[in-house]
Amino acid sequence: MMMKLKNQVALITGGSKGIGKGIAIQFAKEGANIIFTHLPNEENVDSVLQQIQSFGVECLAVPTDISKEEDINRLAKLTEDRFGKINILVNNAGTIGEEKPLVEMSTEEWDHLMNVDLRGVFLMCKNFIPIIDSESVGKIINISSELSIKGRANYTHYTAAKGAVNSLTRSLALELAPNILVNTLAPGPVGTDMILSDMEPEWIEKEKDIPLQRLGKVEEIAATALLLASNEGDFFCGQFISPNGGAVFI
Repeated sequence: MMMKLKNQVALITGGSKGIGKGIAIQFAKEGANIIFTHLPNEENVDSVLQQIQSFGVECLAVPTDISKEEDINRLAKLTEDRFGKINILVNNAGTIGEEKPLVEMSTEEWDHLMNVDLRGVFLMCKNFIPIIDSESVGKIINISSELSIKGRANYTHYTAAKGAVNSLTRSLALELAPNILVNTLAPGPVGTDMILSDMEPEWIEKEKDIPLQRLGKVEEIAATALLLASNEGDFFCGQFISPNGGAVFI
């Protein structure tokens, strides 16, 4: 069977765990060489690196704070020195912040989340668009959330940032088409290792209260990312794709 991303280069931010890890592994299975970012001092980076390399592809893991321009500049140089160009950029890294009413939220909390979830996407796009190979169709996939359109009380900072990412996607898609296609991937509730291990059972059960009555699987989100990244996604431009199990209706 022909690999869908053979010899392509994909950069995934926040690729050492959760959805980012799932996307990195799925892309590697399909033949892509991988660069992924992670926070400094993460313990599982080596095991993820080895897992990706087991598919016979190259992999570069780079500790990066995507809210810091100097980190992004360094990442871009390392990427260009190693691979020259990239084909796919997945802006996955983010934070959800602490649940609290807006009037109790500090300016520092608001700014921190915006710096990671929105400024980070801006910095990644600004620095990597020039090295995306647009001779064959390049791809940018911005990870958002179904909460960006339905909202959630006590998460105004998170939903505002992800809503802005949706708008950034649409405008950037108009700027870059047809050579680079930009789309939003907005998962609903997903059973990542972190959620399943860190969250209270009552919280998990509440998240399952959607039409499909379960959490999504990381592999299901990664499969959607693969659709957008591969040639099969070449007619998607500026779209909001949301595998959410019907959560958007609740």
